[in-house]
Amino acid sequence: MAQTLDRPPRARRLRGAPRALLAWIGSAPGTYLWLLLLAVTSLAVARMDQRTLDWFLAARSTNLEHLRSRPVHALVASALWTGTSSWPLYAVLFTLFHANAERWLGTARWFVVAATAHVLATLVSEGVVAWGIVRGTLQRSMAGTVDVGVSYALAGVAAVLTYRLAGGWRWLYGAGVVVFHLVPLVVSHTFTDLGHISAALIGLAFFPFAHGRPVWDPGRALRRRRPRRPRGRPRRSGA
Repeated sequence: MAQTLDRPPRARRLRGAPRALLAWIGSAPGTYLWLLLLAVTSLAVARMDQRTLDWFLAARSTNLEHLRSRPVHALVASALWTGTSSWPLYAVLFTLFHANAERWLGTARWFVVAATAHVLATLVSEGVVAWGIVRGTLQRSMAGTVDVGVSYALAGVAAVLTYRLAGGWRWLYGAGVVVFHLVPLVVSHTFTDLGHISAALIGLAFFPFAHGRPVWDPGRALRRRRPRRPRGRPRRSGA
């Protein structure tokens, strides 16, 4: 009898799952439109052999040559292509960071953060490459290096989510974001690593966008989920 009574609520939850999924996607349209485009381009990347892929991505890279000749096309194209076909990983990261930031800030503000991090971090990293070529510390071939992907925008959006948290959680998360992107730069010294830490710092600079937005306290949320222990009845002292 208990099993029979338990089936309708479970059935309702299962029927409501697609509706809840659609509601979540609809609350972050920019994130999932971008993710859909990445699904298409990732499928194309998976079908190319390595030689063709290298040529194809080089034509859509934000390297110095393309930034000088067609900067807008290079910046837009590089945000729609990646060097791998790991789309499931992007789906997880976009849902974890981009979708939550878009739901929290709104689509317009989220887009400004993501686009600014992508563009400025690219200019910083490629600017260092240009400086190295002028000084003679880098080869001129670095001007044509392949640089595509969505990681700069992701780093900036992940950083701005620092202000979504309350109290000490904000400091813990923010420090984690900075350390996560700073350590590779210290170890490897690549211009891509410089772009990642630059994007994270750019995201942190968007503190004014968080003004008036709700904050989340994970500690309080965990305390609310803990079941309360029933209090025992006080014992009466005997006569």
